[in-house]
Amino acid sequence: MSPDMIDLLLKSLGESCYMVVVAILLATLIGVPLGVILTVTRKDHILPNAIIHNVLGAIVNATRSTPFIILMVAIIPLTRMIVGSSIGTTAAIVPLTITASPFIARVIESSLLEVDRGVIEAAQSMGASPFEIITKVMLPESLHSIVLGITLALIALIGASAMAGALGGGGLGDLAIRYGYQRFQMDVMIATVVVLIIMVQGVQSIGNTLSRKLNKNKLS
Repeated sequence: MSPDMIDLLLKSLGESCYMVVVAILLATLIGVPLGVILTVTRKDHILPNAIIHNVLGAIVNATRSTPFIILMVAIIPLTRMIVGSSIGTTAAIVPLTITASPFIARVIESSLLEVDRGVIEAAQSMGASPFEIITKVMLPESLHSIVLGITLALIALIGASAMAGALGGGGLGDLAIRYGYQRFQMDVMIATVVVLIIMVQGVQSIGNTLSRKLNKNKLS
């Protein structure tokens, strides 16, 4: 690869990292409260509410079932309204956030449901409020599992950010399509794939390590 192409690869890597990091932060801010609500409003939990649980669950399932490429096209008007454009790395953050938020919500719900009901009941018997049970019992007890779930979401976003390149989202996907596919530069295609593999391996290793440390701290 030429020096110019290496510079372009590094620039595309920076764009992908920007999209993924901002999207996972926003998706976590949205997905964690959604996951908590989905959990505590179940009929056998601390704040049962069938209407909220069913409506929110249906919205989450509908969003999760929509393929990312279709979602990205379908919400172009919303993307344009929020960021002023439907193309570019910043514009790609909107569909990336929307596609990751329900995934994280289900991850949070699954993690919170793993918390021993005896611990929750003990907190209730001591007079803890629902908010205290959520923040001081449920979330701390399930934190190691949540970290693994968000790691999975982050890896999924890396793949989705590459797909966003097909629709003008920039990043490594755009580089692979414009140079690797359309101009038949196999070295660019291979380099892009290698970088994506390294990103995924790095994220998974960090997530596994952090989860193990949190689990050890909980057990100690």
